[in-house]
Order: sequence, then structure tokens, then C-alpha cells
Amino acid sequence: MVMTFWKAIILGIVQGATEFLPVSSSGHLVLFQTLFGLKEGALTFDVFLHFGTLLAVIAVYWEDVKNIILLKKSHRHLTLMILIGIIPTGLIGVLFKDVFAKIFGSLPIVGVMWLVTGTIIWTSEQLTDHGGGHGIKEMKPFDAITIGLAQGLAIIPGISRSGSTIVAGLFKGLKRTDAARFSFLVSVPVILGATLLEAKDLLGGQVETVGFGYIVVGTIAAIVSGYLAIRILLKMLHDRSLKPFAYYCWILGAIAVLSRFV
Repeated sequence: MVMTFWKAIILGIVQGATEFLPVSSSGHLVLFQTLFGLKEGALTFDVFLHFGTLLAVIAVYWEDVKNIILLKKSHRHLTLMILIGIIPTGLIGVLFKDVFAKIFGSLPIVGVMWLVTGTIIWTSEQLTDHGGGHGIKEMKPFDAITIGLAQGLAIIPGISRSGSTIVAGLFKGLKRTDAARFSFLVSVPVILGATLLEAKDLLGGQVETVGFGYIVVGTIAAIVSGYLAIRILLKMLHDRSLKPFAYYCWILGAIAVLSRFV
């Protein structure tokens, strides 16, 4: 992979923004691999981009993260729901990672998944109550399992992690802001786990040389774009509809599917 500062910045922005906006970061990874003519990114660079998105979530939800770490009584139920939620996510990741990994490199298949993501988002906006719902304190274990399953299925490129988990939360009756809050918090152990797995490969000697400067600018871009993406999504959930993301996914999905015939 021939890295440049502009490419590092673009990849950082794309990773940070699409990790949290409901448009699928893995799908965009496939798209940019195709556009840049890459088979795969430099592992060291990928690790730090994921670390950047992790820092973005922690920055937005620092009070929640801090109280969870300190085992505060006020956050025990939230902690339990997160622990329950990551179980199905982890099982899907371990059992089906290799199966879904084959989808990488097939832009038309990713396009179909984008069409699915758009439909899920559009349907949720039609069927869920924009003003009602309950909070995280009223969540039940099966609610967390459902959201965890949705998060696990997002391993498929083109299926948005944030989109599927927020929609799952809405269908389970959560308020819009609480569905987003739980979606982002349950992503923390998942992103951390993925980062540590990649870091393990680094320690195992599978290191690709990437300039330190490229890593720094890419990571900063991922942190900033990730933070802004979370804030934008929260505002849209509070004030507006998520349908623009559905239209975006449909357009991108249609282009990706049609690319097979070009």
C-alpha cells in the first residue's frame, strides 16, 4: 500500500465517520479499497484508525464509560445489558468471520447489503414512535440480546453496525437517544476487542511499514470525524429523520450493484 498524507487523512475521515453514521464502515472500506486499487490496508494503520474511533466514543460518552469502569451503582444495569449484548456479537464474530470475510472484494454483494441497510433504516422511521419509548433502565436481557445480534450481523460489509443496532433498539421500544446511547456504548468493547486482535497480529510480526506521520494524521482524522459523526447522528435522532441515510445507502448500493455490469 503506497501511503500519502492525503490518503491517510481521507481513510481516517472515512473510517471515523462511517463507523458511527448508519452507512456501514466495512462497506466503505470495500469501496475505497476498490477505488484506491488496494487489496488490504496496512495493519499498523488499521489498528490506529480503530483506536481513533474508540477514543471518539469515549470522548462523547466519557461520564458513562467512567461510571461503568468505576462500577457505580447507577450504571450497574447498563453494564449488565452491555455484557449481555456483546455475547451474541462475539459468537457471530468468532463463528462466521471467515464466511463474511469472503464478501470483502465483492462490491456488488456489498451493494446489495447497502440496499438492505437503507431499507431497514427507512422502515424503522416509518414504524417506530419518534416521541415515545422507554429508557435503558427499563431494558430487559432479551432487548440486549436482540441488539447484540444486530451488531453481530453488521460484520457483513454493507450492513451498518450503528444503523442496525439503533434500529433494533427502536424496535425494542427504546427512546431514540437511548437507542443511540446504548448502540455506541455496546460498540466500545467490540471496537476494543477488534483493535486488540489486530494488535496481536502486530506483536506476531505481521507488521507493514507505515510512516509515523501517516499514522498520526490518520488517527487524528478518525478521532475528529468520529466525534463529529456521533454528534451529528444524535442531533438528527433528536430533531430530524434518519431517512437521508436510507436514501444515501440506496443510491450507493444501486451504484455498487450496477458496477458489476460496467
